[in-house]
Amino acid sequence: MKTLALMSLFVLTSLNALAAPKTVTLEVPTMNCVTCPFTVEKALQKVDGVSKAEVTFKTKLAVVTFDDEKSTVKALTEATTNAGYPSTLKE
Repeated sequence: MKTLALMSLFVLTSLNALAAPKTVTLEVPTMNCVTCPFTVEKALQKVDGVSKAEVTFKTKLAVVTFDDEKSTVKALTEATTNAGYPSTLKE
């Protein structure tokens, strides 16, 4: 019985580790005015799983935190592209 309880605890702990939020930085080079980041940020926040999006005009970067079980980097870049601001993952 103890073994079963320990195994269950291990499995539950492992599942929580998989659901950890992921943070990525996107380069958004076509932002050319100080209001552009608001549009990009709104587009990113509409993506399922995104919990935080911070977009900066000066650096032309978007830092996005999301649940990688609900979304992908591709979905994030598609969202910015559809809003008129193509982006790529900053490595």
